[in-house]
Amino acid sequence: MSETTRRERGRRTGERETEAGTEAEIVVVDYGLGNLRSVTRGLERAGATVEVTADPDFEACDGIVLPGVGAFREGVENAGPYRERLTEAAGSGVPVFGICLGMQMLLTTSEEAATAGQGDVTGLDLIPGENVRFRGERKVPHMGWNELSIERAHPLVEGIDGEHAYFVHSYYAVPDDEAAVAATTDYGTDFASVIADPEGTVFGTQFHPEKSGEVGLEILRNFVSICAE
Repeated sequence: MSETTRRERGRRTGERETEAGTEAEIVVVDYGLGNLRSVTRGLERAGATVEVTADPDFEACDGIVLPGVGAFREGVENAGPYRERLTEAAGSGVPVFGICLGMQMLLTTSEEAATAGQGDVTGLDLIPGENVRFRGERKVPHMGWNELSIERAHPLVEGIDGEHAYFVHSYYAVPDDEAAVAATTDYGTDFASVIADPEGTVFGTQFHPEKSGEVGLEILRNFVSICAE
């Protein structure tokens, strides 16, 4: 069987043969916010074995996904019990993947708390930076399909340059290190739609891969492959 045939069969059945020859075991963190069912189904289609857990002391795994829908402060507070475990995992080289709010929580701070008249709240700080609100005449939130432009080569973004993904957000990530921006999207300004720590294994997408059809599935396949290495 050719490699192309094997890949196409994997896309139809949800099975994928990784370079390591085994499936990646991925934990999806249930901290009370996020499309858990859709994310889990997407990861399974991408070839992963998935465990959804609300236990802050979850067992060792090949990768961790932090989904999220909602406000930065609520997300960070809900994820508080998982902070130590996530920091420890990222520090030891376990891939950590944040989706939408989950990606924003990977950074240090957000304008959202100040906009709401609240005090500062510190994110997970796995990728130093700030989340800022869209400015200008464009409608906020940014909602719908938009184009992805690759800014630097990275295994997470292979095969998606020029493709479209589904977004719903009012804030976007601005990493301190521009090298952490793997892909951008234009919505009145070019913002980071995919981030990847250039010196580690912390990643995030501002869009929802679980709602982005084949493009989103390709991102999840790429993540599963990274986890299986």
